Parts: sequence; structure tokens; C-alpha cells
Amino acid sequence: MQYWKKLTHKQQDERISKALEQNFAFGENGTLGIPASKLDSKVFYDDAPFLKDAPLLRTYVQNPNHIGCHTLGESEPFFAGTQDIEREVIELLSVDMMHAQPHSCDGYIAGGGTEANLQAVWIYRNYFQKEIGAPAESIALLASEDTHYSVSKASNIFGIEFFQVKVDFNSRKILQDNLEAIIENAIEKGKKYFIIIANMATTMFGSVDDISVYEEAMKKYAVPFKLHVDGAFGGFIYPLSEPDNYLNFANPVVSSITLDAHKMLQAPYGTGIFLVRKGLIQHVYTEEAQYVNGMDITLSGSRSGANAIAVWMILQTYGYHGWLEKINTLLFRTDWCCKALDEKKIRYYRHPKMNIITIRAEDISREIAEKYYLVPDTHNGNMRWYKIVVMDHVDIDRLQQFVEEL
Repeated sequence: MQYWKKLTHKQQDERISKALEQNFAFGENGTLGIPASKLDSKVFYDDAPFLKDAPLLRTYVQNPNHIGCHTLGESEPFFAGTQDIEREVIELLSVDMMHAQPHSCDGYIAGGGTEANLQAVWIYRNYFQKEIGAPAESIALLASEDTHYSVSKASNIFGIEFFQVKVDFNSRKILQDNLEAIIENAIEKGKKYFIIIANMATTMFGSVDDISVYEEAMKKYAVPFKLHVDGAFGGFIYPLSEPDNYLNFANPVVSSITLDAHKMLQAPYGTGIFLVRKGLIQHVYTEEAQYVNGMDITLSGSRSGANAIAVWMILQTYGYHGWLEKINTLLFRTDWCCKALDEKKIRYYRHPKMNIITIRAEDISREIAEKYYLVPDTHNGNMRWYKIVVMDHVDIDRLQQFVEEL
């Protein structure tokens, strides 16, 4: 690992304290022009003694704004210290987790996986429009039927027609014949350029797309495309459980990746991550944001720097090997549960390198599913699947209790 090291709490505190000292201190430097301040001290305790040992809480109190993308040129100088830490996070994840070459990626801490997926579609729509002169109606959005609903949002927001590819009911694999039929239909409708969203663990099943299926189909029909990997769920598991995978920047087909730190990483909600190869994110510069140093280039605009600090702290607390141990523990529990389900002849889908088990609805009573808060594939009454996600709090004792009731 080039960047992903384990640091003690003291080392983290020293690094974050130094970054906060480099940030602009509201009220101490006579600033008149910034439309923000630290958290209101009449409401939020800013001199509590426990803050001395809580660098993340100190960051929340100081309230740094990370507007813009700090891997590109200039940014607002008022928060340069914590922006450096966000830059470190983007480089660590791009290189050590997603196998990019050093300093070859841009990115930022987004407001969640949905925003990161929207950011990708926004970039590639603009890329095809600006670089090739393609009208929006000639661009197609392509993904499997198991893809997260954020892709439907992107279709609606950016005015790009969404084509859903069917998957096999049991294996959740993309049906190649259907993919080719979908592409032919899209071409007949005047689509000449494709934005593909591939899944590194779908939300409902934890299934992982074989992107070579997309690549081969694009070559067969000789259509230009850009491919984005949605790793909102699997991005902090699959690269470690399946290190030889091709859903990363070592694969030249992959242009960008979504990660979601508020799932497996257990960061505060509203903490997504967007990673993209250099030379692409500039297609969404908002030139009207002239008063922002470096201009804004993200969907969210103003962002809390504290979320970047939270991600950095989690990664540095575990280090690579500590995180690998945690993932292997969750996979062991998942394996245990699958074996117990097999013994009871209960049908389910599970990707062998992921911690999601999705049970056939016919094989479990609704009462038990609701008792254990299993998530259905739909809430309209026509459930076909219920899923279990093996997180930190889902230990084997709890799983055994569940299985015994089946």
C-alpha cells in the first residue's frame, strides 16, 4: 500500500489539529466577506473539554466548507488545511483501493452514492455534447435492471433515455442476448453514444456485473461509450475480497467510480465518494461560479469538510490489514449463514465475495422477515426477495436465532 497506513489516535489528532490551524479562523482574522461561520456557539458547545480529544467534533465545530474539487488547481484558501486531507483520501482510494496510477485521478467527497452517480452521468453527457457535438437525444444511459434507482434519477434530471438490461433471475447475471437487443433498439431510436453504469455489488443482491459483457457489445456495434462503476455498496468490500477484479482503474474501460462511505465504512450519512480519471471532470465546470476560487465543479456545491475528515480517520484507524480483517470477519459470518440456509434447503442468492444474502420470498414467512427487519425488493405487496446485510452488528448469535425460527 502506497498511502493506506495505520495511524494511532494521537497521530491522527496531530494531523487534523495541524490542518485546522491552517484553516481560516472565523472571528479571529477580521474576515468580512465569507457567508459562513463556525457552528453557532449559543447552540453548539465549542469550548467543551471533551472536544480536546475529539478531532472530528472539533472539525464539525469549525465548520470548513469544501466547495469545489481540490484535486484540481486552486480552491478556496480559507480551508486549505482540511482540503489537503480530502486530497489525501481521494489519492489513497484511487491508488491503493482502485489501482490507479499516482496522481491520475480527480474526485471529491460527495453527499452520497446517488450524487456520485449523478456526477458521472453529468460529466459524460457534457463530454459527448462538448467534445463530439452530440445532442442529448442521441445519448443513451445503459444499466441492468438491478441497478440502483439513482440511475433513473440521472435519466430524468439530465434528459437521457434509460435502457434497462434484463438479468437472469437466479444468477443475477446480465443476459447478453437481451443486452444486444437493447443496444439494437437504442440505435434504431437514434442513439449513437452510450453511458454505461456497471455494478460493483447491487443494492438488493450484492451481485457484481461482468463489464467485459458491456465492452464486447460496444465493440460489436462500434458505438462510443463511457463506463462508470457504481461501487456504492461493494466499493469497500469487493476490492479486498476479490483483489484480482477488473472493476477498477487498472482497466482502461473504467472512467469513474462511486464509493459510499456511509455504508460499509460506517461514516456519517451523506458521505459518498466520486473518483474519476483526470481530464474528464472539467466538462462540468460551472463558469458562472466566478466568486468561488477555482470555480465549482460538483453537483452539491458547498460540502462539509468534516465528512472528509471522518473518512480519513476511519481508513487510518484500520489501515489496509485491519480493514481486510474486518471484511473477512463479515464474510465468515455470511458464509456461516449461507451454510445454515443450505441445511434448511432455503433458496437464496449470494455473491461469494459479498456480505449480502437475498432470500426467496416464498421460503420465508412475512412475519419472520418483518421481525428481523429484512428488506424486501418492493413494498407494493408483490415481494419476490428479502435481503440480509451482514454488518458489524449482525453477529452469528443473531443469525443463528434467525435461522432457528425459519
